[in-house]
Amino acid sequence: MKPTKKEILFHAEKLLNKRDRFIMTEIAPIDLSNFVTKERLSIHEMDGRPFRPAVPGQRWGENWMYGWFRTSVTVPKEAEDKRLIAILDFGSEATVYVNGKVSGAMDLNHHYITLTRRAKAGEQFEIVAEAYAGHEGRQPEVGTSRLCVFEEDVYQFFIDLECLYDLRHHLDPKSLRAAEIDTALTKVFAAIDLTLRGKELGENVKQCRRIMEPLLACTNGSTAPTLYLMGQSHLDIAWLWPIEETKRKIARTMSNQLALIDEYPEYRYTQSQPYLFQLVKTLYPELYDRIKHAVAEGQIIPEGAMWVEPDTNLPSGESLIRQALHGKRFFKDEFGVDNQMLWLPDVFGYSGNLPQIMKGCGIHYFGSVKMFGTYDNVVDPFPYNTFMWEGIDGTQILSHLLNYGDYYPIRINPSFLISQWNDRVQMEGISSRLTQFGHGDGGGGSNRDDLEFLRRLENLEGVPKTKHGSPIDFYEDQIAKGVPDAKYVGELYYGAHRGTYTTQGLIKKLNRKAEIGLRETELWSAAAQLLQNKAYPYEELEQLWKVLLLHQFHDILPGSSIHRVHEEAQIELAKLNDSVYAKAAEARNALTDGDESHMTVFNSLSWARRELIALPEGAKGIADGNGKLLPVQEHEGFYYAQVEAPSMGWSAYSVGQAAHEAVAAGERAVSATVTCIENEYFAIEINDKGELTSILDKETGTEWAAANCNVMRMYRDQNSDFDAWEIDRRYRLAPIELNTPAKIEVTASGPLFANIRVERELNTSSFIQDIRVNAGSRRVEFRTTVHWQEKNKLLKVDFPVRIHANESLQEIQFGYVKRPNHHSRPHDADRFEVSQHKWSAIVEPNRGFALLNDCKYGISVLDHVMSLTLLRSPTWPDETSDHGIHSFTYGFTLWNGAFVDSSVVHEAYELNHPLSVSSKGCQITKQSFIQIDKKDIIADTVKLAEDGSGDWIIRLYECKGASVSCKVTLTLAIEAAKETNMLEEVMGELPYDGNSIELAFRPFEVKTIRLAVKGDGV
Repeated sequence: MKPTKKEILFHAEKLLNKRDRFIMTEIAPIDLSNFVTKERLSIHEMDGRPFRPAVPGQRWGENWMYGWFRTSVTVPKEAEDKRLIAILDFGSEATVYVNGKVSGAMDLNHHYITLTRRAKAGEQFEIVAEAYAGHEGRQPEVGTSRLCVFEEDVYQFFIDLECLYDLRHHLDPKSLRAAEIDTALTKVFAAIDLTLRGKELGENVKQCRRIMEPLLACTNGSTAPTLYLMGQSHLDIAWLWPIEETKRKIARTMSNQLALIDEYPEYRYTQSQPYLFQLVKTLYPELYDRIKHAVAEGQIIPEGAMWVEPDTNLPSGESLIRQALHGKRFFKDEFGVDNQMLWLPDVFGYSGNLPQIMKGCGIHYFGSVKMFGTYDNVVDPFPYNTFMWEGIDGTQILSHLLNYGDYYPIRINPSFLISQWNDRVQMEGISSRLTQFGHGDGGGGSNRDDLEFLRRLENLEGVPKTKHGSPIDFYEDQIAKGVPDAKYVGELYYGAHRGTYTTQGLIKKLNRKAEIGLRETELWSAAAQLLQNKAYPYEELEQLWKVLLLHQFHDILPGSSIHRVHEEAQIELAKLNDSVYAKAAEARNALTDGDESHMTVFNSLSWARRELIALPEGAKGIADGNGKLLPVQEHEGFYYAQVEAPSMGWSAYSVGQAAHEAVAAGERAVSATVTCIENEYFAIEINDKGELTSILDKETGTEWAAANCNVMRMYRDQNSDFDAWEIDRRYRLAPIELNTPAKIEVTASGPLFANIRVERELNTSSFIQDIRVNAGSRRVEFRTTVHWQEKNKLLKVDFPVRIHANESLQEIQFGYVKRPNHHSRPHDADRFEVSQHKWSAIVEPNRGFALLNDCKYGISVLDHVMSLTLLRSPTWPDETSDHGIHSFTYGFTLWNGAFVDSSVVHEAYELNHPLSVSSKGCQITKQSFIQIDKKDIIADTVKLAEDGSGDWIIRLYECKGASVSCKVTLTLAIEAAKETNMLEEVMGELPYDGNSIELAFRPFEVKTIRLAVKGDGV
């Protein structure tokens, strides 16, 4: 009787389960010795170390420690001409050195080290390994290590068998192909004799392979799809391990892949993130030399474009440009390659302005995996795999979205490849896909099984055809065949991980402040070089930028790592802020003359400002350049004055001991009581919780509050999984009552500003909030300090306002996006929590209301209620997330008139970029470097060119989504003007008239101009 499919597959599975028993023959035990340390050591520092015997069953190490192991093996005679492997069980992941060279890793997917593919009797191998003890309070246990002969013929037999067995699962049982495989496998079961050993078994499996060979030679017809296979390994720079461990993981990963490249010359391995290459260059120079050779041979492909794989929701536009600038430059300088693809496989959503940034940085293609992996979140599925992605400015980028499916870690076999095609969402218009393979998250990459399967699966009937090489091959083939008629407009919103907009608030605040500090440093350093011939700190700025870029990695800035990662990030980012603000102050001070009877007020924004500042310590009076005394106000030991500063420049003022209050108390425009605070524009009423019960617009007599505003809302924040990442869409069903009344006092009541202080308990936490209104300002600020002691709680602040609109606006890099404020369709409902930068708004045609912030990135808007997300407290993977003191400011502004005429963008910038004060005067009492005649064109970055030429780089963008022509006027003598891409590469000459340049912007367009200037124009 002929065996059934069930019988055949049952027998095949039984055989495959025995694989490891027969492909390795133990010839000797391996005895280990070790010592443990917290020091970072190199292989060359082993002499004199206290190695002691390490026997099976012995536990070693403590949290964060490393164990160094060593042994020596000699090839016995019976291994002559055989493949010899070492199975090393240290109880943990390890970097393995053979004869002093990094040779591979022991990890979850790499279970042995090949010592030689053709052993010679008497040959000796010195093995040293560095193993990680972990950090979860469980000591690793030494296992049994063995020297084995690898039975190559038997191994090849099992790969053949698994290939046909796996394919058989996917075939029509009535097909000729299925019948022929069933017949062949039945013959194999009859022929295989696993009681044999050595040469006899080798001959037996060769006979079995000859039975299967014709079935493995069958090829597809002309309509089979093609998968472009990209060997790679996703390596999180920090996540469930610290950066210190990543320094070892990249060595393990790259040495694994180099070993495979040596054996499989057709193999191509793609590695992203230049930061990782820099680690190898610094820490493993011998390994780096081998990498460089493999790159030169085309076997390792450095691709991915950015310095690290950053989050793209939270970093500024300039940060993303610098990610590409430093990433592409490293690969160009080190390997002579120009990256064309932005590879962000594991990032939690993709900014709507990323296409413009990519194109501006010479990046032509985009690839990701994350969009189809939404975990426990039920979402409206993304509609395309291959499409043109159009950003908010109209720029289009050819994009492809891969997916893991149910196969992670990825193992190349017929099931995986078939699923990669069958699981596509785009059923028409494409005939190929890009597919990654190789174990990742913690690195590792491919193993031998993957590459053996690849050799069998190039064009195996029943499995998609495969082409293996660079991912760029896929995109170029798409262009040659014709790009599908599929376009997606706007952000690639990720329907999961919404909590990452808020988790680890201090890291997000330090990131925002560092971005601003670097901007200030570059601007004032350029000015100091021009006017005072002060050396521009090129090298220091590069290193400072790279610290920031590193910490924008997609598990650091989003706050989804273990406690040590966050703790170290806070320390490094705090040091970074100290450095950049010190450099900015140093540059500004270089522009002053040392006269301590004066002070200089610096404005880094590209419009003139009138703003409140604190006078230098000890000063009580201030006069402008004409000697006119300005009103001052004393508050908590300091004197304050409203001063003016020109666009991207400074004003000098004299200071002294005489205070001048020019406004009588009865004439003050700003005042406060414990229940009311007001200025020329607003009258705001406050209840006993510090909530706003009324926001009256004095200009129109309109009430803006639809209900109490500035209402603190706390919710239980418990998710089904991925605690630090997720906010459950049902969180509003679990509110925590916050009914404790506040202690309220007036701490200032004019003439320049009013301040009401609110102190209140919030469940087990507490907060102090200063509600601040300045004279002449349309901005109300809430300067807040929270002592946060919650677990699995979410804190928001609500502003229900009298605005009717069907969408809200959130600022992103170089512009904004519109999102629904209703749940009409699934994709609308998915966006119940979204990311923002400095502002969000609800707008009617003739008026609007905006929330501003200085470091808060998460917000929800439902109907007319704007709900700013302030804090979270997840307990995994960091059990103490966000515990401690948080200081931040949020605020609101409102306007009458069209959004395009509003000052909302300026208000948000001014909240984040306060005027800077030097306690010294300046001979040039008033100076403005750049003036722009249209308020919606923002000069976001001013710096010296990266090439050291001394040219000025000015990056500008249109911020309101309108076509605008403007004139940019400089008080610099222009000798040449050119437009460049974002990498400062010249695209063409710009006409200029004296010291002015006229520019035309499309909506949200970013322009970079390069100017040769000279100081005598100032």
